[in-house]
Amino acid sequence: MSSATPTRRQFLKQSAAALSGLALSSCGWTLGGQPSPDIDDDSPTVAVDSTAANELFIYTWADYTDADLLRSFTEQTGIRVIVDIYDSNEAMLAKMQAGGGSSYSIIYPSDYMVGRMAQLQLLRPLERSQIQGLDNLFEKFQNPEYDPGNRYSVPFTWGTTGLIYNSARLSTPPDDWEYLWTHQSELSRRLTLMNDVREVMGAGLRSLGYSYNSTDPAQLRAAYEHLVNLKPALANFTTDGWRDLILAGDLEVAMGFSFDALSVSDENPDLEYVVPMSGSSLWTDTMVIPRNAPNVQGAYAWINFMFQPQVTADLIERLYFATPNRAAYNLLSQELRENPTLFPSESVLERCEGILPLSREEERKFARYWIRLRSV
Repeated sequence: MSSATPTRRQFLKQSAAALSGLALSSCGWTLGGQPSPDIDDDSPTVAVDSTAANELFIYTWADYTDADLLRSFTEQTGIRVIVDIYDSNEAMLAKMQAGGGSSYSIIYPSDYMVGRMAQLQLLRPLERSQIQGLDNLFEKFQNPEYDPGNRYSVPFTWGTTGLIYNSARLSTPPDDWEYLWTHQSELSRRLTLMNDVREVMGAGLRSLGYSYNSTDPAQLRAAYEHLVNLKPALANFTTDGWRDLILAGDLEVAMGFSFDALSVSDENPDLEYVVPMSGSSLWTDTMVIPRNAPNVQGAYAWINFMFQPQVTADLIERLYFATPNRAAYNLLSQELRENPTLFPSESVLERCEGILPLSREEERKFARYWIRLRSV
């Protein structure tokens, strides 16, 4: 694989605004018809002016788009894309609740957040007749538990959460979450956890033998106290900022996502990835249309563009992520199709859990623990 694959840091330095001068053209591929303004939950119709119709604002995770992808979409549709980045579902949700839903036409929430956003009436139900390529999805993604019938979302990618570590720097490699505690002195200030309450609390719970999704008060308290004991060894809580540090040798272990592990190991083969033996999270990131999206037609055009098998396969070869699109998967190189970090075995998947949505009271409880953990 080429070491030219851009890192999150490199991507973030490439401002989406710099793409404003992209040439517009047409290639004749039909991206989908004009969606009906009427949806079945009485959502208000948003007036879209000619400027809005030619622009698409996307709110997503880093490394899910790149300049080539945006340029190709603009060439096919004439729609200019502007991308904003978030690093946690909770940060995204807070922005949506503060009115950001009227700014973006495509958002990439994780599975458990889809149900929460639908409950808060932040999403438009999808018109399946406007989407081309749903039949290309692997069967398990066609009727997901978090969004039955793909009513509000379509899957974009999936993966696991685990530990990225420098195999040349550690005396013994990590194999489970508890490794972080038992090797705390060795890892002091050379370890990062995600800036994500559900993932971090999930790891704390799992390290004690509890479910990643436990809401039992005693178990949550135990996980919080366990994490407090680990806190002195942490360099930081960060979802993205560990990459430069681990490549520079300033970190030895980072909690991260599977696709991040593959791209960073391309720059340093000593960096390896493990899904903890006791289990971890199995997540799906999706594409949704906000209830008050300013460019609904452009949103459907983007979804249909991303369902083109060759578009997705080319993007995966550049950015490395697992696809739920069978047709795109079949176009991947054998090296990627057989990569256990991107496409883990069933034995690994069986010990992982999807993150489940929380009630409002449970969200508040997690938030209180998170604030306390970060401040101790």
